Amino acid sequence: MTSPIRILLADDHPLFREGVAHSLGAEPDFEVVAQASSGEEAVELALRLHPDIVLLDVSMGGMGGIAAAGKIAAGAPVVRIMMLTVSENRENLMAALKAGAHGYVLKGVSASELRNITRRVAGGEAYVTPELAADMLTEFSNPHTIDSFSELTARETQILQLLSQGLTNREIGEKTFLAEKTVKHYMTSILQKLHVRSRTEAALIAMQRGVPGPDQ
Repeated sequence: MTSPIRILLADDHPLFREGVAHSLGAEPDFEVVAQASSGEEAVELALRLHPDIVLLDVSMGGMGGIAAAGKIAAGAPVVRIMMLTVSENRENLMAALKAGAHGYVLKGVSASELRNITRRVAGGEAYVTPELAADMLTEFSNPHTIDSFSELTARETQILQLLSQGLTNREIGEKTFLAEKTVKHYMTSILQKLHVRSRTEAALIAMQRGVPGPDQ
């Protein structure tokens, strides 16, 4: 039997947090292992419990969700991070992705949508609420960005394609027969050439443009 997806939920509104915990916890493939009401508490619990995914509100007391995402990403890089927020602020979206978030979801989603998105992000996908993703990608949809893709080597294009499929550096290394450290070096080069600040941004752009691998 497959182990359930272990979830840490952080939000400073108890009623909302309990509702989400109940909705997710009712599913057999989910287990809400802990709840937090502040960014500091979320970081402490994430580093101690190592859940599969953390759902963070952007606006919480103390350090807030974006700062918490950065600390969790640095201290427990295998933990997937998803922002669950009312904020449609593009700067918050970009800051969250830069901090290491793998998903950015608005609280207006239905319970079934949230469950599906949580599964996808926990499974390795990057996700941004479509209307916000469209707005973000508009900035990248310019001649400079298009030219940036032509700067990628065949190997970098292959790695970007695998990244857009949700693979980690280790998994990409196994697919390409490269050391994980070498994949990290390629990843740094890809981010620089595409003029983006996070893997998630690069993956979103690659998925939007349908970037093919060198063997396609």
